[in-house]
Amino acid sequence: MARAYLGIFALLCLAWLCSENRRRIRWRTVAGGLLLQLAAALVLIGIPGANRVMFLLNDAASALQRATETGTRFVFGYLAGPPLPFVESHPGASFILAFQALPLVLTISALASLLFHWGVLQFVTGLFARLLRKALGIGGPLALGAAVHVFVGMIEAPLLVRPYLARMQRGELFALMTCGMAGVAGTVMVIYASFLAPLVPNAMGNILIASVISTPAALAVAALMVPFDQPEPAEASFFIDNKPTGPIDALVKGTMDGMPILAAIIATLLVTVAMVTLINMGLALFPDWNDAPITLQRLFALPFRPILWLIGVPWAETQAAATLMASKTVLNEFVAYLDFSRMPPDSFAPRTRMILTYALCGFANFGSLGIMIGGLGAMVPERRHEVVVLGMRSILGGTLATCMSGALAGGLMG
Repeated sequence: MARAYLGIFALLCLAWLCSENRRRIRWRTVAGGLLLQLAAALVLIGIPGANRVMFLLNDAASALQRATETGTRFVFGYLAGPPLPFVESHPGASFILAFQALPLVLTISALASLLFHWGVLQFVTGLFARLLRKALGIGGPLALGAAVHVFVGMIEAPLLVRPYLARMQRGELFALMTCGMAGVAGTVMVIYASFLAPLVPNAMGNILIASVISTPAALAVAALMVPFDQPEPAEASFFIDNKPTGPIDALVKGTMDGMPILAAIIATLLVTVAMVTLINMGLALFPDWNDAPITLQRLFALPFRPILWLIGVPWAETQAAATLMASKTVLNEFVAYLDFSRMPPDSFAPRTRMILTYALCGFANFGSLGIMIGGLGAMVPERRHEVVVLGMRSILGGTLATCMSGALAGGLMG
Protein backbone atom coordinates (compact mmCIF):
# COMPACT_ATOMS: atom_id res chain seq x y z
CA MET A 1 0.00 0.00 0.00
CA ALA A 2 2.93 2.32 0.71
CA ARG A 3 4.09 2.02 -2.89
CA ALA A 4 0.58 2.93 -4.07
CA TYR A 5 0.69 6.11 -2.01
CA LEU A 6 4.15 6.90 -3.42
CA GLY A 7 2.82 6.42 -6.94
CA ILE A 8 -0.19 8.66 -6.33
CA PHE A 9 2.07 11.34 -4.84
CA ALA A 10 4.37 11.17 -7.89
CA LEU A 11 1.41 11.48 -10.27
CA LEU A 12 0.10 14.51 -8.36
CA CYS A 13 3.55 16.09 -8.50
CA LEU A 14 3.54 15.66 -12.27
CA ALA A 15 0.12 17.35 -12.45
CA TRP A 16 1.44 20.19 -10.25
CA LEU A 17 4.47 20.64 -12.52
CA CYS A 18 2.09 20.99 -15.49
CA SER A 19 -0.06 23.59 -13.70
CA GLU A 20 -0.99 26.81 -15.50
CA ASN A 21 -0.96 28.80 -12.27
CA ARG A 22 0.32 27.15 -9.09
CA ARG A 23 -0.61 30.15 -6.92
CA ARG A 24 -4.32 29.83 -7.72
CA ILE A 25 -4.65 26.12 -6.86
CA ARG A 26 -7.66 25.44 -4.61
CA TRP A 27 -6.23 22.85 -2.27
CA ARG A 28 -9.67 22.04 -0.85
CA THR A 29 -10.69 20.60 -4.23
CA VAL A 30 -7.44 18.66 -4.53
CA ALA A 31 -7.57 17.25 -1.00
CA GLY A 32 -11.30 16.58 -1.23
CA GLY A 33 -10.90 14.68 -4.48
CA LEU A 34 -8.10 12.53 -3.08
CA LEU A 35 -9.95 11.74 0.14
CA LEU A 36 -13.17 10.95 -1.73
CA GLN A 37 -11.32 8.65 -4.13
CA LEU A 38 -9.64 6.86 -1.23
CA ALA A 39 -12.87 6.54 0.75
CA ALA A 40 -14.79 5.22 -2.25
CA ALA A 41 -12.03 2.73 -3.05
CA LEU A 42 -11.89 1.52 0.56
CA VAL A 43 -15.66 0.97 0.61
CA LEU A 44 -16.11 -0.51 -2.87
CA ILE A 45 -12.91 -2.58 -3.05
CA GLY A 46 -11.83 -3.11 0.54
CA ILE A 47 -15.15 -4.04 2.22
CA PRO A 48 -16.30 -7.58 1.32
CA GLY A 49 -20.01 -6.77 1.66
CA ALA A 50 -19.82 -3.87 -0.79
CA ASN A 51 -17.83 -6.02 -3.17
CA ARG A 52 -20.61 -8.60 -3.22
CA VAL A 53 -22.99 -5.91 -4.47
CA MET A 54 -20.64 -5.39 -7.40
CA PHE A 55 -20.80 -9.13 -8.14
CA LEU A 56 -24.54 -8.68 -8.70
CA LEU A 57 -23.68 -6.09 -11.35
CA ASN A 58 -21.34 -8.62 -12.91
CA ASP A 59 -24.18 -11.13 -13.12
CA ALA A 60 -26.42 -8.44 -14.65
CA ALA A 61 -23.76 -7.65 -17.23
CA SER A 62 -23.50 -11.33 -18.15
CA ALA A 63 -27.27 -11.49 -18.57
CA LEU A 64 -27.20 -8.45 -20.88
CA GLN A 65 -24.43 -10.03 -22.90
CA ARG A 66 -26.36 -13.30 -23.31
CA ALA A 67 -29.58 -11.48 -24.23
CA THR A 68 -27.78 -9.38 -26.83
CA GLU A 69 -26.12 -12.47 -28.30
CA THR A 70 -29.57 -14.03 -28.73
CA GLY A 71 -30.86 -10.98 -30.61
CA THR A 72 -27.68 -10.69 -32.69
CA ARG A 73 -27.81 -14.38 -33.62
CA PHE A 74 -31.45 -14.00 -34.67
CA VAL A 75 -30.52 -11.13 -37.03
CA PHE A 76 -27.05 -12.13 -38.26
CA GLY A 77 -27.05 -15.90 -37.82
CA TYR A 78 -23.69 -17.63 -37.37
CA LEU A 79 -21.83 -14.30 -37.79
CA ALA A 80 -22.89 -13.65 -34.18
CA GLY A 81 -20.95 -16.70 -33.01
CA PRO A 82 -21.38 -20.44 -32.40
CA PRO A 83 -22.97 -22.75 -33.34
CA LEU A 84 -21.13 -22.55 -36.66
CA PRO A 85 -21.96 -24.29 -39.98
CA PHE A 86 -18.23 -24.95 -40.50
CA VAL A 87 -15.16 -26.02 -38.53
CA GLU A 88 -12.85 -23.29 -37.21
CA SER A 89 -9.34 -23.45 -38.58
CA HIS A 90 -8.04 -22.35 -35.17
CA PRO A 91 -9.65 -21.23 -31.89
CA GLY A 92 -11.07 -17.72 -32.13
CA ALA A 93 -11.00 -17.56 -35.93
CA SER A 94 -14.77 -17.04 -36.09
CA PHE A 95 -14.77 -14.04 -33.74
CA ILE A 96 -16.08 -10.96 -35.61
CA LEU A 97 -15.85 -7.84 -33.46
CA ALA A 98 -18.58 -5.88 -35.27
CA PHE A 99 -21.16 -8.67 -34.87
CA GLN A 100 -20.21 -10.36 -31.59
CA ALA A 101 -19.16 -7.53 -29.26
CA LEU A 102 -20.33 -4.17 -30.56
CA PRO A 103 -24.12 -4.84 -30.79
CA LEU A 104 -24.14 -4.66 -27.00
CA VAL A 105 -23.85 -0.87 -27.43
CA LEU A 106 -27.43 -0.78 -28.73
CA THR A 107 -28.81 -2.84 -25.84
CA ILE A 108 -27.08 -0.65 -23.24
CA SER A 109 -28.13 2.56 -24.99
CA ALA A 110 -31.78 1.46 -25.05
CA LEU A 111 -31.68 0.35 -21.40
CA ALA A 112 -30.00 3.59 -20.30
CA SER A 113 -32.67 5.62 -22.09
CA LEU A 114 -35.37 3.65 -20.26
CA LEU A 115 -33.68 4.15 -16.87
CA PHE A 116 -33.34 7.84 -17.64
CA HIS A 117 -37.03 8.04 -18.52
CA TRP A 118 -37.93 6.43 -15.20
CA GLY A 119 -35.62 8.83 -13.32
CA VAL A 120 -33.27 6.16 -12.00
CA LEU A 121 -30.08 7.63 -13.49
CA GLN A 122 -31.05 11.17 -12.44
CA PHE A 123 -31.50 10.01 -8.85
CA VAL A 124 -28.15 8.19 -8.68
CA THR A 125 -26.16 10.94 -10.38
CA GLY A 126 -27.93 13.58 -8.29
CA LEU A 127 -26.72 11.92 -5.10
CA PHE A 128 -23.16 11.66 -6.47
CA ALA A 129 -23.25 15.30 -7.62
CA ARG A 130 -24.28 16.51 -4.16
CA LEU A 131 -21.46 14.46 -2.63
CA LEU A 132 -18.95 16.04 -5.03
CA ARG A 133 -20.22 19.55 -4.26
CA LYS A 134 -19.96 19.09 -0.51
CA ALA A 135 -16.61 17.28 -0.49
CA LEU A 136 -14.77 19.27 -3.16
CA GLY A 137 -16.47 22.67 -3.01
CA ILE A 138 -17.19 22.74 -6.74
CA GLY A 139 -20.14 24.34 -8.51
CA GLY A 140 -23.40 22.59 -9.32
CA PRO A 141 -22.97 22.37 -13.13
CA LEU A 142 -19.47 20.86 -12.84
CA ALA A 143 -20.57 18.45 -10.09
CA LEU A 144 -23.55 17.29 -12.14
CA GLY A 145 -21.51 16.93 -15.34
CA ALA A 146 -18.77 15.03 -13.50
CA ALA A 147 -21.25 12.70 -11.80
CA VAL A 148 -23.07 11.76 -15.01
CA HIS A 149 -19.72 10.95 -16.64
CA VAL A 150 -19.79 7.71 -14.64
CA PHE A 151 -22.62 6.47 -16.87
CA VAL A 152 -22.34 8.30 -20.19
CA GLY A 153 -19.60 9.37 -22.59
CA MET A 154 -17.49 12.49 -22.97
CA ILE A 155 -20.03 14.15 -25.29
CA GLU A 156 -23.29 13.00 -23.72
CA ALA A 157 -22.38 14.35 -20.26
CA PRO A 158 -21.61 17.94 -21.39
CA LEU A 159 -24.74 17.78 -23.55
CA LEU A 160 -26.83 17.23 -20.42
CA VAL A 161 -25.44 20.45 -18.85
CA ARG A 162 -25.16 22.38 -22.13
CA PRO A 163 -26.82 25.63 -20.90
CA TYR A 164 -24.01 26.07 -18.33
CA LEU A 165 -21.02 25.48 -20.62
CA ALA A 166 -20.70 29.00 -22.01
CA ARG A 167 -20.25 30.62 -18.60
CA MET A 168 -18.10 27.96 -16.94
CA GLN A 169 -14.67 29.09 -15.81
CA ARG A 170 -11.74 27.86 -17.89
CA GLY A 171 -10.67 25.52 -15.09
CA GLU A 172 -14.19 24.14 -14.68
CA LEU A 173 -14.44 23.42 -18.41
CA PHE A 174 -11.08 21.65 -18.25
CA ALA A 175 -12.23 19.64 -15.22
CA LEU A 176 -15.32 18.51 -17.14
CA MET A 177 -13.12 17.48 -20.09
CA THR A 178 -10.72 15.63 -17.80
CA CYS A 179 -13.58 13.68 -16.20
CA GLY A 180 -14.59 12.62 -19.70
CA MET A 181 -11.09 11.34 -20.38
CA ALA A 182 -10.87 9.54 -17.02
CA GLY A 183 -13.89 7.28 -17.50
CA VAL A 184 -15.72 5.18 -20.05
CA ALA A 185 -19.38 5.26 -21.07
CA GLY A 186 -21.86 2.73 -19.79
CA THR A 187 -22.45 1.66 -23.40
CA VAL A 188 -18.99 0.06 -23.53
CA MET A 189 -18.46 -1.01 -19.90
CA VAL A 190 -20.18 -4.33 -20.42
CA ILE A 191 -18.17 -4.99 -23.58
CA TYR A 192 -14.89 -4.46 -21.73
CA ALA A 193 -16.14 -6.63 -18.86
CA SER A 194 -16.90 -9.42 -21.34
CA PHE A 195 -13.32 -9.17 -22.64
CA LEU A 196 -11.79 -9.36 -19.15
CA ALA A 197 -14.14 -11.87 -17.53
CA PRO A 198 -11.71 -14.83 -17.94
CA LEU A 199 -8.80 -12.82 -16.50
CA VAL A 200 -10.25 -10.54 -13.80
CA PRO A 201 -12.72 -11.64 -11.10
CA ASN A 202 -15.90 -9.51 -11.04
CA ALA A 203 -14.76 -7.66 -14.19
CA MET A 204 -17.93 -5.57 -14.56
CA GLY A 205 -17.90 -4.52 -10.93
CA ASN A 206 -14.26 -3.46 -11.13
CA ILE A 207 -14.79 -1.46 -14.32
CA LEU A 208 -17.73 0.37 -12.74
CA ILE A 209 -15.71 1.02 -9.58
CA ALA A 210 -12.89 2.35 -11.75
CA SER A 211 -15.21 4.91 -13.36
CA VAL A 212 -16.59 5.93 -9.96
CA ILE A 213 -13.28 6.44 -8.15
CA SER A 214 -11.53 8.00 -11.15
CA THR A 215 -14.03 10.88 -11.18
CA PRO A 216 -12.90 12.58 -7.91
CA ALA A 217 -9.30 11.83 -8.91
CA ALA A 218 -9.86 13.60 -12.25
CA LEU A 219 -11.31 16.64 -10.45
CA ALA A 220 -8.29 16.75 -8.12
CA VAL A 221 -5.81 16.48 -11.01
CA ALA A 222 -7.73 19.08 -13.04
CA ALA A 223 -7.69 21.51 -10.10
CA LEU A 224 -3.90 21.21 -10.04
CA MET A 225 -3.35 21.57 -13.78
CA VAL A 226 -5.85 24.36 -14.58
CA PRO A 227 -6.99 25.99 -11.30
CA PHE A 228 -10.35 27.75 -11.00
CA ASP A 229 -11.77 30.22 -8.49
CA GLN A 230 -14.49 29.57 -5.93
CA PRO A 231 -17.63 28.90 -8.02
CA GLU A 232 -21.07 30.20 -7.29
CA PRO A 233 -23.02 27.86 -4.95
CA ALA A 234 -25.72 27.16 -7.53
CA GLU A 235 -27.68 24.00 -8.23
CA ALA A 236 -27.91 22.60 -11.74
CA SER A 237 -30.39 20.44 -13.57
CA PHE A 238 -30.28 18.19 -16.62
CA PHE A 239 -31.06 19.57 -20.06
CA ILE A 240 -32.98 16.93 -22.01
CA ASP A 241 -33.91 17.49 -25.63
CA ASN A 242 -36.83 15.57 -27.20
CA LYS A 243 -37.95 13.75 -24.07
CA PRO A 244 -39.53 10.33 -24.73
CA THR A 245 -43.27 10.15 -24.17
CA GLY A 246 -43.28 6.68 -22.61
CA PRO A 247 -41.24 3.55 -21.91
CA ILE A 248 -41.57 2.16 -25.44
CA ASP A 249 -40.60 5.52 -26.93
CA ALA A 250 -37.63 5.63 -24.55
CA LEU A 251 -36.44 2.20 -25.73
CA VAL A 252 -36.82 3.17 -29.39
CA LYS A 253 -35.12 6.53 -28.85
CA GLY A 254 -32.29 4.87 -26.91
CA THR A 255 -31.79 2.35 -29.71
CA MET A 256 -31.71 5.07 -32.36
CA ASP A 257 -29.34 7.16 -30.24
CA GLY A 258 -27.07 4.14 -29.96
CA MET A 259 -26.76 3.74 -33.72
CA PRO A 260 -24.44 6.77 -34.24
CA ILE A 261 -22.38 5.62 -31.25
CA LEU A 262 -22.03 2.13 -32.74
CA ALA A 263 -21.11 3.58 -36.15
CA ALA A 264 -18.65 6.00 -34.54
CA ILE A 265 -16.91 3.19 -32.65
CA ILE A 266 -16.56 1.08 -35.81
CA ALA A 267 -15.37 4.03 -37.92
CA THR A 268 -12.96 5.29 -35.26
CA LEU A 269 -11.46 1.84 -34.73
CA LEU A 270 -11.02 1.32 -38.48
CA VAL A 271 -9.46 4.71 -39.23
CA THR A 272 -7.33 4.92 -36.06
CA VAL A 273 -5.82 1.48 -36.60
CA ALA A 274 -5.22 2.33 -40.27
CA MET A 275 -3.52 5.66 -39.49
CA VAL A 276 -1.31 4.22 -36.77
CA THR A 277 -0.37 1.37 -39.11
CA LEU A 278 0.65 3.90 -41.78
CA ILE A 279 2.80 5.79 -39.28
CA ASN A 280 4.37 2.55 -38.08
CA MET A 281 5.15 1.66 -41.72
CA GLY A 282 7.05 4.93 -41.97
CA LEU A 283 8.88 4.32 -38.70
CA ALA A 284 9.84 0.84 -39.90
CA LEU A 285 12.08 2.50 -42.50
CA PHE A 286 14.43 3.49 -39.68
CA PRO A 287 16.94 0.97 -38.27
CA ASP A 288 15.58 -1.51 -35.75
CA TRP A 289 15.69 -0.59 -32.09
CA ASN A 290 16.59 -3.43 -29.69
CA ASP A 291 16.15 -5.95 -32.51
CA ALA A 292 12.58 -4.85 -33.27
CA PRO A 293 11.01 -2.23 -35.57
CA ILE A 294 10.20 1.18 -34.13
CA THR A 295 6.47 1.76 -33.61
CA LEU A 296 4.35 4.48 -32.03
CA GLN A 297 3.29 2.01 -29.34
CA ARG A 298 6.91 1.27 -28.42
CA LEU A 299 7.77 4.97 -28.26
CA PHE A 300 4.78 5.82 -26.07
CA ALA A 301 5.49 2.82 -23.84
CA LEU A 302 8.80 4.33 -22.69
CA PRO A 303 7.40 6.94 -20.26
CA PHE A 304 4.75 4.50 -19.03
CA ARG A 305 7.26 1.97 -17.66
CA PRO A 306 8.41 4.03 -14.63
CA ILE A 307 4.85 5.23 -14.02
CA LEU A 308 3.51 1.67 -13.93
CA TRP A 309 6.32 0.60 -11.63
CA LEU A 310 5.46 3.45 -9.27
CA ILE A 311 1.82 2.41 -9.06
CA GLY A 312 2.65 -1.19 -8.19
CA VAL A 313 3.52 -3.19 -11.33
CA PRO A 314 6.68 -5.34 -10.94
CA TRP A 315 9.47 -4.06 -13.18
CA ALA A 316 9.66 -7.35 -15.08
CA GLU A 317 6.02 -6.87 -16.16
CA THR A 318 6.21 -3.15 -16.97
CA GLN A 319 7.25 -3.65 -20.60
CA ALA A 320 4.13 -5.60 -21.55
CA ALA A 321 1.93 -3.41 -19.32
CA ALA A 322 3.38 -0.21 -20.80
CA THR A 323 2.66 -1.50 -24.30
CA LEU A 324 -1.02 -1.87 -23.37
CA MET A 325 -1.09 1.66 -21.91
CA ALA A 326 0.58 2.96 -25.07
CA SER A 327 -2.01 1.19 -27.26
CA LYS A 328 -4.74 2.75 -25.15
CA THR A 329 -3.27 6.23 -25.70
CA VAL A 330 -2.25 5.91 -29.35
CA LEU A 331 -5.28 3.86 -30.47
CA ASN A 332 -7.95 3.59 -27.76
CA GLU A 333 -8.93 1.65 -24.66
CA PHE A 334 -11.08 -0.74 -26.75
CA VAL A 335 -8.02 -2.06 -28.59
CA ALA A 336 -5.99 -2.12 -25.36
CA TYR A 337 -8.59 -4.16 -23.48
CA LEU A 338 -8.96 -6.51 -26.45
CA ASP A 339 -5.18 -7.01 -26.60
CA PHE A 340 -5.14 -7.49 -22.82
CA SER A 341 -7.79 -10.21 -23.03
CA ARG A 342 -5.84 -12.08 -25.74
CA MET A 343 -2.62 -12.27 -23.72
CA PRO A 344 -1.79 -15.56 -21.94
CA PRO A 345 -3.17 -15.64 -18.36
CA ASP A 346 0.34 -15.99 -16.92
CA SER A 347 1.57 -12.78 -18.61
CA PHE A 348 0.77 -10.79 -15.47
CA ALA A 349 0.37 -11.45 -11.78
CA PRO A 350 -3.18 -11.03 -10.37
CA ARG A 351 -2.24 -7.65 -8.83
CA THR A 352 -0.93 -6.37 -12.17
CA ARG A 353 -4.11 -7.48 -13.94
CA MET A 354 -6.16 -5.55 -11.41
CA ILE A 355 -3.99 -2.42 -11.75
CA LEU A 356 -4.26 -2.54 -15.55
CA THR A 357 -8.03 -3.04 -15.43
CA TYR A 358 -8.31 0.31 -13.63
CA ALA A 359 -5.48 2.17 -15.40
CA LEU A 360 -6.86 1.33 -18.87
CA CYS A 361 -10.41 2.37 -17.94
CA GLY A 362 -10.58 5.80 -19.58
CA PHE A 363 -11.16 7.58 -22.87
CA ALA A 364 -7.81 9.41 -22.71
CA ASN A 365 -6.55 8.93 -26.26
CA PHE A 366 -6.09 10.93 -29.44
CA GLY A 367 -9.20 9.59 -31.15
CA SER A 368 -11.35 10.64 -28.19
CA LEU A 369 -9.75 14.08 -28.31
CA GLY A 370 -11.05 14.56 -31.85
CA ILE A 371 -14.53 13.49 -30.77
CA MET A 372 -14.43 15.85 -27.79
CA ILE A 373 -13.25 18.84 -29.82
CA GLY A 374 -15.95 18.23 -32.41
CA GLY A 375 -18.72 17.74 -29.85
CA LEU A 376 -17.89 20.56 -27.45
CA GLY A 377 -17.01 22.85 -30.35
CA ALA A 378 -20.53 22.37 -31.70
CA MET A 379 -22.14 22.95 -28.29
CA VAL A 380 -20.18 26.12 -27.46
CA PRO A 381 -18.61 27.35 -30.73
CA GLU A 382 -17.40 30.53 -29.02
CA ARG A 383 -15.10 28.40 -26.84
CA ARG A 384 -13.87 26.00 -29.50
CA HIS A 385 -10.33 27.45 -29.48
CA GLU A 386 -10.21 27.05 -25.70
CA VAL A 387 -11.33 23.41 -25.99
CA VAL A 388 -8.59 22.74 -28.57
CA VAL A 389 -5.91 24.31 -26.35
CA LEU A 390 -7.02 22.30 -23.31
CA GLY A 391 -7.45 19.05 -25.22
CA MET A 392 -3.96 17.56 -24.96
CA ARG A 393 -3.79 18.51 -21.28
CA SER A 394 -7.08 16.68 -20.68
CA ILE A 395 -5.54 13.46 -22.10
CA LEU A 396 -2.69 13.79 -19.60
CA GLY A 397 -5.10 14.60 -16.76
CA GLY A 398 -7.36 11.66 -17.55
CA THR A 399 -4.39 9.28 -17.76
CA LEU A 400 -3.04 10.45 -14.41
CA ALA A 401 -6.46 9.95 -12.79
CA THR A 402 -6.89 6.37 -14.06
CA CYS A 403 -3.33 5.50 -13.01
CA MET A 404 -4.12 6.80 -9.51
CA SER A 405 -7.13 4.47 -9.45
CA GLY A 406 -4.90 1.61 -10.59
CA ALA A 407 -2.49 2.32 -7.76
CA LEU A 408 -5.30 2.19 -5.20
CA ALA A 409 -6.80 -0.98 -6.66
CA GLY A 410 -3.44 -2.75 -6.56
CA GLY A 411 -2.68 -1.48 -3.07
CA LEU A 412 -5.98 -2.66 -1.64
CA MET A 413 -5.40 -6.21 -2.89
CA GLY A 414 -3.13 -6.65 0.11
